[in-house]
Amino acid sequence: MHDEYRFLVDCGEGTQRQILQSGLGFKRLNRILITHGHLDHILGLAGLLSTFSRWETIDELEIFAGSWALARIHDLVHGVVLRGAHPPMELNLREIQPGLIFEGSDFTVSAFPVWHRGPDCYGFVFEEQTRRPFLPEKADELAIPVGPWRRDLVAGLPVTLPDGRTIDPEQVLGPARPGTRLVHVGDLGRTDELVEICRDADTLVIEATYLHEDVEMADQFAHLTARRAAELAVKAGVKHLILTHISRRYRERDVLAEAQSIFPGAIVARDFDAFQVRRGECARVKKEPEE
Repeated sequence: MHDEYRFLVDCGEGTQRQILQSGLGFKRLNRILITHGHLDHILGLAGLLSTFSRWETIDELEIFAGSWALARIHDLVHGVVLRGAHPPMELNLREIQPGLIFEGSDFTVSAFPVWHRGPDCYGFVFEEQTRRPFLPEKADELAIPVGPWRRDLVAGLPVTLPDGRTIDPEQVLGPARPGTRLVHVGDLGRTDELVEICRDADTLVIEATYLHEDVEMADQFAHLTARRAAELAVKAGVKHLILTHISRRYRERDVLAEAQSIFPGAIVARDFDAFQVRRGECARVKKEPEE
């Protein structure tokens, strides 16, 4: 979630039930990003669409995925859920390629390929625009009144003050600061290609299905161990690491121990966790039910 934008990454079975139980609701949940077409990442679309058709009203639903995943989603939605009926909203299946896939007012979402079993597997980068901070102390020194003049300067526009002086944004804006950067990776079997993509990310969300004692099984099924996920985070210099997709065969504390031995701040995400990601920061927060 970013301002008025909401994105759902993958949609496993029971997703609509979990959203209801979380108290967040479905308002503005009209963009779904699919990492790949395996059934455990798309089957929940059936229940979600059914929920939308019965209880919720949204004008449009966009589903972004690679071509192979979209073909399976099309069969699921039109062959199983709708069975010839019209969808309850405008339904758009957006085929993605590496690069920019969505642009908001002050942030972008880009896709990048990852290696997993099957074609067209992707991860996603959410990135705010680079900004130049407004320096109120400089504005005070120049006696710039509070109001539209400061607002326009923040927007990078020169202004003429009531006393006739012209102020240029360069006089009150600081050096450019990169925006917040969040990288989300679904299932994958190797990380070498991702070091530069993840470089200096504020938060990396990534799978850690296995412990390294089962590395041969991880290789067989093209998944990561907690150790390999943590090693990627260290190589890429990310600020925070959140591990997901943990096999039920392991205890959370064992996954944490393996990851934290390499990346001390690693976190294992639990159901209904909420995190606030800012530049250099990532913290669990209490979720507020949507009105």
